[in-house]
Amino acid sequence: MNDPLIETITHGLEPIALIIRAGYDQPGIQFFTPANFSQQVAFMRHPAGHKIAAHVHNLQMRQVLYTQEVLFVRNGAVKVNLFSSNRESIGARTLKGGDLILLCGGGHSFEMLEETSMIEVKQGPYTGEIDKTHFDV
Repeated sequence: MNDPLIETITHGLEPIALIIRAGYDQPGIQFFTPANFSQQVAFMRHPAGHKIAAHVHNLQMRQVLYTQEVLFVRNGAVKVNLFSSNRESIGARTLKGGDLILLCGGGHSFEMLEETSMIEVKQGPYTGEIDKTHFDV
C-alpha cells in the first residue's frame, strides 16, 4: 500500500511506529499490523445496514514481551520523538487531532505543542514505572 496518510517507521529491521492520519478513509476493513504484533490496528468503514455477526473472543494464551501502545489524538498537537531500541534518535513526527500512532518498538517521548487530549490503549495489566526505562537524549 502506498498511501500518504499511512506511514510505517522502521529503523533497520526494527519496527518503530505506524501512523494513520485523520484523513484516511477507505471502505471495508484494512489491517495495518502484522499478525504477530501484540497490538492489532485496523481501520473499518462500512455502509449503513452492514452487519458484523455477533461473536465472542475465545480464551487464548498469549505471551507479551514488549509493551506496544496506541495513541489517538482527539484534539491539539503533539510532537512524538522516536528512538531506536539503542536509544538513538531517529526522528520526530507531529500528530494532530484525529491522527493515530501505534508505538510498536524502540523508544519515544512527547512534547505537547498546544493543549492536547489523547486516548492511550496498551496491554495490561499496568505495572507502573517498572515497565519503563527512562533515558537522557
